[in-house]
Amino acid sequence: MSAASFLRTVATPKKTLAGAALVAATCGTLIAAAPAQAASTSASSAQATAQKMIGNSAEFQCFSKIVQHESGWNHTATNASSGAYGLVQALPASKMASAGSDWKTNPATQIKWGLDYMKDRYGSACDAWSFWQSNNWY
Repeated sequence: MSAASFLRTVATPKKTLAGAALVAATCGTLIAAAPAQAASTSASSAQATAQKMIGNSAEFQCFSKIVQHESGWNHTATNASSGAYGLVQALPASKMASAGSDWKTNPATQIKWGLDYMKDRYGSACDAWSFWQSNNWY
């Protein structure tokens, strides 16, 4: 390819845009895949942590159902309209600071706070789940 042909190819807006779109799409696909995989790993880790912390299989299942509905096991989930945050969607989010200063980033701290909240307010995670089923919130 001559230098003139190369310059015409590069300077042609449609070809340039098509090339840029292809690059952007490829990069976007690669970038989008990484967070999804990271979120999946993070969710699995949070679930394993919750299982260890709770111990009781039935209570874990109830807790898990609430967390799945509230945040999809995403410890950084934020409700855009209310500001509720984390695995258990605490509102205000800063309430979780009572369980640890790392509440924004540590799923274990959020799990601890959530379990304490469920126990104090409902008696257990399964009682909280029963309430959730009736009201679609807890």
